[in-house]
Amino acid sequence: MTQTDTLKTATQAVTGNPKPANTAAPAPGQVTTGPIRGSRKVYSSPEAHPDIRVPFREIMLDPSANEPPLRVYDTSGPYTDDAEQIDVRTGLPKPRAAWLAKRNLVQATPRAVKPEDNGNAQGEQLVAPCPASHTVLQGQAGKPVTQYEFAKAGIITEEMIYVAHRENLGRQKAADDAAARLADGNSFDAAIPTFVTPEFVRDEIARGRAIIPANINHPELEPVIIGRNFLVKVNANIGNSAVTSSAAEEVEKLVWSIRWGADTVMDLSTGRNIHNIRDWILRNAPTPIGTVPLYQALEKVGGEVSKLSWEVFRDTLIEQAEQGVDYFTIHAGVRLQHVPLTANRVTGIVSRGGSIMASWCLNGHRESFLYEHFEEICDIMRTYDVSFSLGDGLRPGSIADANDAAQFAELETLGELTQIAWAKGCQVMIEGPGHVPMHKIKENMDKQLRDCGEAPFYTLGPLTTDIAPGYDHITSAIGAAMIGWFGTAMLCYVTPKEHLGLPDRNDVKTGVITYRIAAHAADLAKGHPAAKLRDDALSRARFSFRWQDQFNLSLDPDTACAYHDETMPKEAHKAAHFCSMCGPKFCSMRISQDLKEEAARMAGIEQKNEEFRKAGGTVYVPAE
Repeated sequence: MTQTDTLKTATQAVTGNPKPANTAAPAPGQVTTGPIRGSRKVYSSPEAHPDIRVPFREIMLDPSANEPPLRVYDTSGPYTDDAEQIDVRTGLPKPRAAWLAKRNLVQATPRAVKPEDNGNAQGEQLVAPCPASHTVLQGQAGKPVTQYEFAKAGIITEEMIYVAHRENLGRQKAADDAAARLADGNSFDAAIPTFVTPEFVRDEIARGRAIIPANINHPELEPVIIGRNFLVKVNANIGNSAVTSSAAEEVEKLVWSIRWGADTVMDLSTGRNIHNIRDWILRNAPTPIGTVPLYQALEKVGGEVSKLSWEVFRDTLIEQAEQGVDYFTIHAGVRLQHVPLTANRVTGIVSRGGSIMASWCLNGHRESFLYEHFEEICDIMRTYDVSFSLGDGLRPGSIADANDAAQFAELETLGELTQIAWAKGCQVMIEGPGHVPMHKIKENMDKQLRDCGEAPFYTLGPLTTDIAPGYDHITSAIGAAMIGWFGTAMLCYVTPKEHLGLPDRNDVKTGVITYRIAAHAADLAKGHPAAKLRDDALSRARFSFRWQDQFNLSLDPDTACAYHDETMPKEAHKAAHFCSMCGPKFCSMRISQDLKEEAARMAGIEQKNEEFRKAGGTVYVPAE
């Protein structure tokens, strides 16, 4: 089966008309596989750790470039490795299994799956469980479990070694001119190193400035570090809806997202079959998976907010932690006293989790059970090393509400909760807005760093204007690039369908690539030592009219090639030293090349003239 055929098979259900739930188990060939155009999968090991294999993508260049392949960060997992036999029924390889086996973890009796875990789906409506084997592990009291606890104890874990090598793109030493490139940027007092060592990673995690979301029950994970002194990361959201759901579709959404550059993926599923579909996703996920447990807890009580309780929520936390979810969005910062602050907003409370908790608080005029039981939540999450993503339930949903009292009151509460979570040994990042005009973005970053002890910031955009439905991937990418430059560690993508509907396959790709642009622009502005290498390689290819190299070095080679070729219908023109914009006579780069060649020719003539003058300026030189 060709890659195109595989793609069609995987997406028939996604792009077709709405239909009843497809409860059949996924089969081989139902996810996108194969290398990205013009590149190959490679692996590299850190010095002294040959057992740790870190994946990268190498982009092959034309021999005329006289340059080695360009190595780039790769999020796609085994799906782009031709040597891997992908079968979603058996799941992915487990690179962390050997590491986890050496730690003080105990095998636990898994919690029994309950009918309400899958929305009480039965018979033909129930998605088949994932058959991939999965052993449930737990940490022990008094012994390090989380990456934060290991870091505080001065212990460098395999995950820390892995992410250091990954951030360095497999280099064993700093890149040439790394210090100069770093000095050329403005990182707003961040501490980006010229070379990332495992010790630097450990120190950043110990200080709470970075996290490695890595549940001990997710051995398939290829670890990722999130922090402002590392490459800016991108998250993509997936999830089934109450209308349609199938495990095949959801696994393909995951694979499609990471193919184009999503560093983490959040499963925001609602409706039936949440538990079983999540298991299919986790067993086939090389990236960290995040969830909002409150969504499933609400499904378990039939969608009635008044029936939510700590007991239901606690049970849901344990259920998802045992499955291997790497980070939870917990909206514990939405307190009863904050809700009245939203009364005069233009768009009220726009966060699903925030609105659920605000409604629960007002229903009985009581404090949030998430806030009151926060230490117990910490204990559960520490047991499995699930990282906190402290939710911004009161984020502004319009620029009119940006930076208001409700938003910042919640942020201050998140700072208090961060200190509690750290004291309990948990990893923490903080979620941020939202809709914020450009001139108010820096204030968000500065306040978050100050109030939350420099814990990593994870923002949705922010969207910089409200007037562009259908183009909010652009309005938000503007804000994302800015706040990423200012210090945000991870950007949550926005698709063109934001505010309008459920994104399809093309929307997901557009959203991920748009946010990869924003993240990369932020890395460039901060002076990240390796960020500019790809830009320079593409610029050299562009000036030399190496069209295939231009396409392959881009974030979306297929689209770049299609745009070029569709406007150059003649086959001979596809490799010509011009494009359809300027044509052969007005191409500035072609003219520049001619000028460069003429300058070289004139320099050669001048050199000969100088030799002539030094020889006496005579036409005939006496014979020896």
